[in-house]
Amino acid sequence: MTQTASSIPSTPSRSRWLRFIAIAGPGLVVMLADTDAGSIITAAQSGAQWGYKLLLLQLILAPILFVVQELTVRLGIVSGKGHGSLIQQHFGHKWAMLSVGTLIVACVGALLTELSGLAGVGLMYGIPVPLTISVIVGGLILMAYTGSYLSVERIAMCIGAFELVFLFVAWRSHPNTSEMISGSLSIPWKDPKYLYLVAANIGAVIMPWMVFYQQSAVVEKKLTIADLPAARWDTAFGAIITQVIMAAVLIATAATLGKSNSGAALDTVQQIAQAMTPFLGEGSGKLMFAMGMIGAALVATIVVTLTAARSLGEVMGVNHSLDHAPQDAPWFYGIFTASLILGGLFVASGVNLVTLSVGVQVMNALLLPIVLGFLYLLARRLPEPYRLSGFYAIVVALVVLLAAGFGVYAGLSGVL
Repeated sequence: MTQTASSIPSTPSRSRWLRFIAIAGPGLVVMLADTDAGSIITAAQSGAQWGYKLLLLQLILAPILFVVQELTVRLGIVSGKGHGSLIQQHFGHKWAMLSVGTLIVACVGALLTELSGLAGVGLMYGIPVPLTISVIVGGLILMAYTGSYLSVERIAMCIGAFELVFLFVAWRSHPNTSEMISGSLSIPWKDPKYLYLVAANIGAVIMPWMVFYQQSAVVEKKLTIADLPAARWDTAFGAIITQVIMAAVLIATAATLGKSNSGAALDTVQQIAQAMTPFLGEGSGKLMFAMGMIGAALVATIVVTLTAARSLGEVMGVNHSLDHAPQDAPWFYGIFTASLILGGLFVASGVNLVTLSVGVQVMNALLLPIVLGFLYLLARRLPEPYRLSGFYAIVVALVVLLAAGFGVYAGLSGVL
């Protein structure tokens, strides 16, 4: 029998840290996935165009991200159900299908973005896109079919750890501390272009699929009420890490392009890598950036494909766990496999993804108010003492309105 985090006894021989290590995972994985290819591009654009003026925002977003994702942990552990199942229980099958249906569209769009980023890394080293995509898709399918939830979680955390290379990149860019402080406190609130990037950063931090993934993950890991404090720390630690990584990417580009070529366009993997090579050296710069981008895009690919398969399985009432064998959960593995293969074929075909990316941005923006709205309402229906109530409920409501409002602004501004 597989030992879960909840089956580990609290004895004097097991320290609190060991128990935390056993329970941690869902929060770290989803937060590392949050710093995906699109988020890295957004952070790089922020530094290149506005220097350090968006640095303070990265720090402010860490507690906001925790507030949102902590609700998913609370809902999953207390109810023992995924987000789609919980919506279906409280609001009916139609609302659940609407929420999950639009979520899947957003997951597919995110998947294309991640695979495109990975293909871009391959092109940096002269590897053809079809070969890069084939290796990635084949490897992820093999991982899912031969592993369990815990093994996939560990693989995702190891891959995501590559993102920490961006901290070294930021350090090697030799940023000026006084310029960082003065720049982060100089905020041009009246400039529409600045506000657009503010909205884009918020949209890059809080994504709809994160809510569905983490709630399902804590359920699949079989965490209990006793694990709730450690699961919250897992989420808090992850929120800090992902925003530190975003800040590191911003600092690296602000210290270089933000000074010498302010306003430079950084829309592709190759452009960002080229921006970092002057102070790291061409070979080292490419390698460092490739490691970070692979970690970011690959862990996000794992998360969005699992989210789509799990969420649809929840509302269909079929097995939707990695701990089920493929023959026992054909819908779950079928959706996971089909998403990867179709996404890989689309990216490998060389289709222009610019128009699609704009559509995905709008879809994510429009989905965010729906997802955060359900999240808030469901948290208000939890039993005491876990119910969202009192002054904290007002704080969360303001966070939800802020995130949803800026997300819609960013999405609509991208096409208007």
